[in-house]
Amino acid sequence: MTSISVLILTKNEAQDLPGCLDSVAWSDDVHVLDSISTDATQAIARAKGAHVTERAFDGYASQRNAGLKLPFKHGWVLVLDADERIPTALVPEMSAFVQRAPESVAGARIRRRDIWWGTWLKHAQISPFYVRLVRVGRAHYEREINEVMVVDGDIQDLQESFDHHPFSKGLDHWIAKHNTYSRMEAELIASGQRGEPSWKQAFFHPDFNERRVHQKGLFYRMPGRPFIKFAYMVLVRRAFLDGWAGIRYAILQSIYEYFIVLKTREITQRQQSEHTQGQHHENRPVQR
Repeated sequence: MTSISVLILTKNEAQDLPGCLDSVAWSDDVHVLDSISTDATQAIARAKGAHVTERAFDGYASQRNAGLKLPFKHGWVLVLDADERIPTALVPEMSAFVQRAPESVAGARIRRRDIWWGTWLKHAQISPFYVRLVRVGRAHYEREINEVMVVDGDIQDLQESFDHHPFSKGLDHWIAKHNTYSRMEAELIASGQRGEPSWKQAFFHPDFNERRVHQKGLFYRMPGRPFIKFAYMVLVRRAFLDGWAGIRYAILQSIYEYFIVLKTREITQRQQSEHTQGQHHENRPVQR
């Protein structure tokens, strides 16, 4: 046992949840925040000794923030999704970290290994580092799409990695999920809620997540983004070193980017059309 609680967020995760729970069996305080699953997710969680809390899904960040407010037994919590696994080698490192961390340190950044058909997408994976181990009460999520963990305190890096199986439910599930993500990204871009990105913050901000926010803001202003993303993944990050899995993943990511481009244009054109129709209606002469 370690002095670390675990939070797992679920929605119809009967397939992946057993493996995730088995990988955190070292914790005596595992919580599953379930978004009203209609399969055996909750039964599986309870059978394996997890505390189950049911909450209707109302947004990615808000759901995770609700999870961080659960009554954890320990002062540190590890946040996971059901398709993620904690290898044995990471457990003692996390345990040693929480025991020695000074009060100024409130989080740990851990490398995530995305795996597709048995291949680690070591080079193709664009954002491999995530803050997942945090002090209870000193972290929260922001942004409803591709949410970002914000920590009240310093963050340290761990050496061992955890595993992620994003294609465990098949390509159809991955594509459907990213179809939803692309719509949410397009709505953010079209609404102007992303704010003004900064070149300085994009490359020199000390926090990785903050750099990523500004980098994405700059990226979304570039023409030909799908082609740029493919070239960046294959040529700069050398996704080809991951074999066909890396190249296929780069293609999927480029298609996802193209979805965002098209949906942003669709939303913008619809807004312009509605604005034009509204002006036409206002300028229409009154019939007497």
